[in-house]
Amino acid sequence: MNINPVALKEWASAVHALGAGQQIILLRKGGIAEETRRFELKSHSFFLYPTYEHQREELLKEPYRPLVAQTLADEASGGAGTVSLAVYAEAADDIEIRDPEQLELLNPFHIWSEQLAAERLRWKAKEPLHVLLLRVYVSEAAATIPVQPEYSGCRSWIELKDAPPEQQWKPVLSESEFERRRSEILSALGS
Repeated sequence: MNINPVALKEWASAVHALGAGQQIILLRKGGIAEETRRFELKSHSFFLYPTYEHQREELLKEPYRPLVAQTLADEASGGAGTVSLAVYAEAADDIEIRDPEQLELLNPFHIWSEQLAAERLRWKAKEPLHVLLLRVYVSEAAATIPVQPEYSGCRSWIELKDAPPEQQWKPVLSESEFERRRSEILSALGS
């Protein structure tokens, strides 16, 4: 596997859900500080860089709410000024959604509350919501890297200054299970 030193910033709770095989989907509109003012899939393979600032329990579906406290505890137990990278992803699909009815069809496939998903669709209403279907990999030995000032801010993508050392990556789902879930989502959308 050829590892790219780029990372997509995402809520730590969503990174955990992806790494645990609870979902294969991300919903993206882009950060407030995006250079282009919209989300673009800048790389088809990337680390998932966990963030903690905006995640709140009430923004997740009930069964997933404990992930917020769990990920905050993980952050507190880590080293100050560092971040742990244990999840890597390859984008299989980047689907653009503009319609609330299409978004509702995706509800069974993600951890976010219906309200949060709808807010993401409405924000920057002229821009589509990107639905990323991800083939996810985990490493038993997470790489700990220093947090750089340029990693902060509301942007989606960061270039990693300190590329993590080479490690063994294991797919979270078998190829057949990933394809089954991917097909289920694509079918729900009528794709």
